[in-house]
Amino acid sequence: MKQKSVYICNECGYRSPKWLGKCPGCNNWNTLVETLDSPQKASSGTVTVKSTLNRPQPINEVTHNNDTRFSTGLRELDRVLGGGVVSGELILVGGDPGIGKSTLLLQICENAGKSKKILYVSGEESAAQIKIRANRLGVNTENLYLLSETDVEIILDAINDTKPDIVIIDSIQTMHIEAISSAAGSVPQVRETTNALMKTAKSMNISMFIVGHVTKDGALAGPRVLEHMVDCVLYFEGDRDLSFRILRAVKNRFGSTNEIGVFEMADKGLIEVDNPSKTLLEGRPDNISGSAIVCTMEGTRGILAEMQALVTPTGFGNPRRMSSGIDLNRVLLLIAVLEKRAKINLSNSDIYINVAGGLRIDETAADLGICAAIASSKTDFVVPNDVMFIGEVGLGGELRTVAKLEKRLSEAANLGFKTAIVPKQSLSKITLPKDIKVYGASTINEVINLFTRKK
Repeated sequence: MKQKSVYICNECGYRSPKWLGKCPGCNNWNTLVETLDSPQKASSGTVTVKSTLNRPQPINEVTHNNDTRFSTGLRELDRVLGGGVVSGELILVGGDPGIGKSTLLLQICENAGKSKKILYVSGEESAAQIKIRANRLGVNTENLYLLSETDVEIILDAINDTKPDIVIIDSIQTMHIEAISSAAGSVPQVRETTNALMKTAKSMNISMFIVGHVTKDGALAGPRVLEHMVDCVLYFEGDRDLSFRILRAVKNRFGSTNEIGVFEMADKGLIEVDNPSKTLLEGRPDNISGSAIVCTMEGTRGILAEMQALVTPTGFGNPRRMSSGIDLNRVLLLIAVLEKRAKINLSNSDIYINVAGGLRIDETAADLGICAAIASSKTDFVVPNDVMFIGEVGLGGELRTVAKLEKRLSEAANLGFKTAIVPKQSLSKITLPKDIKVYGASTINEVINLFTRKK
């Protein structure tokens, strides 16, 4: 029977017999991908896994083991997961090629393999190649089983035979189900293979790590529904040219989101960074304009980071604006505020913003630090090394309070900072630490004048 083409949305899974620029299901543009439609019913392309939860249960009759979490042996990873791995949890690990995903998973094998049986399934490497990497990382546990396979039915048979506590799939884009005619990595294959693995993980109470490749835009390749199916989504961030790696939880059904773990890539694998703030601030130059310290909250952890700005006269008609580690649109907004409210002329200047250490900051609490760094570089005044900035900047130039201010100040005090500049209205709502002087300001003008006034 001749197969027909069908167009499936990468975001929501909507199916269309013809290509459409805009998906009717999720209203996103250019998300429909052509795929060969199998003549079989969709259910024939899946692997049937009998579930033990075959009847509805009253919630007061549902029992669970109090010891459902177990440690991976990596404190930073346990922190990101919310205290460890939950039995039966499906975890998706995404990141750029070469960022350290496979290295992290092999280190989990070494640590958790002391008490747990682990099945490592690779669709990209042979068992011998995995062994070479394991030897380099010092992984040598008898509880680790290797399987080089891409057929999901064979993998599920191996899981039933081995009965592991942990299964690692590297990567989901290489897995396929024979009954589905489309190629591995296509929307139907990724969706159905993940569904089969998820049913197995839940029914057999197996914790499962799934590696997902990302596109050039940094999003996970394949259908968006993949992220909705799993319990936890972890992203590896960082520049491959730099040693630091940041593991971020963007979804976690069993813990807080936006929690991060910090690692350093070394020859023998990933090394945990116990004090990220101290590490990120190492090597900060003295008496250099365009540098300001901010404190961002990553989950429950306060992290200090250096905000760098370089303002130079433009050599072209249109000035350049570039940012690394922070949203460029936010930077453009703050530049407009500085021009309008603080009367700092930036229209003829190229402006470059960078968050040192490869950290990415998404919250508005860094606004005041960004403005201070830009003003410092423009006017060539130097912010003292023991001063840090916390606060959101509004369009009127006013400073607005931020959440968890006490925790941010405590983190700064612990690292030896002597002065903090914060929104004035927040001072009456918090208990100030004893080891740090806190100055309140109402507008961005007050902050800039504090450093630029003639003494």
